Amino acid sequence: QVQLVESGGGLVQAGGSLRLSCAASGFIFSLNGMGWYRQAPGKQREWVAIITSGGSTNYVDSVKGRFTISRDNAKNTVYLQMNKMKPEDTAVYYCNLPIGPYWGQGTQVTVSS
Repeated sequence: QVQLVESGGGLVQAGGSLRLSCAASGFIFSLNGMGWYRQAPGKQREWVAIITSGGSTNYVDSVKGRFTISRDNAKNTVYLQMNKMKPEDTAVYYCNLPIGPYWGQGTQVTVSS
């Protein structure tokens, strides 16, 4: 049974940083790409970042240069390091396993101006 559990959300001031974590279980983590999505109030869920099983990464233009996705296969965990945060980054952030797809429960990130 696939499980994705996010943590690390919270309230941060503009310009600050947060690191999200997603602990995965129920599948062979090292063989799968993983992604992060977010959903702001009143908006559709949008893709934020992806990391392949080989470690290649890609980002939505709005976070390039500020966010970094990474993975630790020994811990079955994917991370999203968010720096230079902006109020428009405020959203619920979801961990994603593209095959399926499968989703975590989400973690709230709020950036105050």
